[in-house]
Amino acid sequence: MAFQIPKSCTPQDLARRIHDGEDLYILDVREDEEWAEGHIEQAVHIPLGQLMQRLGELDRDREITVVCRSGNRSGLACELLTEQNFDVVNMTGGMNNWTDRISFGR
Repeated sequence: MAFQIPKSCTPQDLARRIHDGEDLYILDVREDEEWAEGHIEQAVHIPLGQLMQRLGELDRDREITVVCRSGNRSGLACELLTEQNFDVVNMTGGMNNWTDRISFGR
């Protein structure tokens, strides 16, 4: 099977879609400490190291936008999820470039 380049979006694209009221499925693959320091309000949190064991928690029928700190781990997560037939989008630049509202805590 040929490798497919996952779709991508910028943090600004994702923030606009949220503000437009789109019903988005956002997966944050950062570690617990990073999540607690601030995350996108409606995101689901599954650290990258737990992702393959927790695939059953993800909705296969929806496009999943994957988020991390810089875009590297989310890119890897997108590759792993694409291999499992999920429809994924990588938020390039990660939370380092996120300028919209964030939520705190676990």
